[in-house]
Amino acid sequence: MEDQRIGRRSFLKFSAAATVGVRLVGASASAANSRTEAKRYKTLKIGMLPKELTDAEKFKLAKRCGFEGIDAKPMDDLDAARQQAKLAREAGVPIHGIVFGWWPPFSETDPKVVKKRIAGMETALRCANAMGATTVLLVPTRVTENFRYADAYEQSQKHIRKLLPLAEEMGVIIAIENVWNKFLLSPLEFTRYLDEFESPWVRAYFDVGNVIIHGYAQDWIRTLGERIIKIDLKDFKRKGYQWTNLGDGDVNWPEVRRALDEIEFSGYMTAELHGGDEAYLSDLAKRIDLVLKAK
Repeated sequence: MEDQRIGRRSFLKFSAAATVGVRLVGASASAANSRTEAKRYKTLKIGMLPKELTDAEKFKLAKRCGFEGIDAKPMDDLDAARQQAKLAREAGVPIHGIVFGWWPPFSETDPKVVKKRIAGMETALRCANAMGATTVLLVPTRVTENFRYADAYEQSQKHIRKLLPLAEEMGVIIAIENVWNKFLLSPLEFTRYLDEFESPWVRAYFDVGNVIIHGYAQDWIRTLGERIIKIDLKDFKRKGYQWTNLGDGDVNWPEVRRALDEIEFSGYMTAELHGGDEAYLSDLAKRIDLVLKAK
């Protein structure tokens, strides 16, 4: 319990960075004492949109289906990134974040490989800045038979700390996501991991569905609290061990909504499911509305 109290004090000390408050649309922040009703934006991953469409067509489709933003992919060409972001804004679905690949970049011991992957994250941070996005989603590491848990913890923190000066310069938060990587297996550990950075530039990109196999999303939300900057939405059925559409799995959506209300979460909530056509995506947007209004 003592570790948690120390972590909480550290978080409160560093979470009021003015730059974050200016750039994040509707983002949760402890300094926001004059908060009005929380605004939650329903968005989706860019890869869920039909691949045969142009970017402009994809973004217009997303808007028609009821979405309010896009989680995009990093681009090496910053001019192309700015153009893509411009198209998204014009369609009414601004690019709010960048996903730096699922495959954990910091689970290698080869210095050359690590250097290359740090450079990749640096590119993603610059791309996010060029696009006007506020986060880069990062799955930092994974535990394997040959890469110990303690090493994953220590090494990933060491490499992320190298990225903090650039994150601050770019005004972009490194948003750590919980996935099935045998790492950060409890909300208490995730909280401690984040707090040890003592930086407002590292927050949680919490995935609701990823914890259902071994926990309860509402518990994680209440424990992580204001450390959560954004949320991924998906659902999972324990019986049969399968992903489902939103509302068809074992996520307790009424409790999730209550937990989000308790921590006064505002910000982007991004669907992360398989893609589909206009009818499928329109139905998905309606499902998001239903599960987030569940009581």
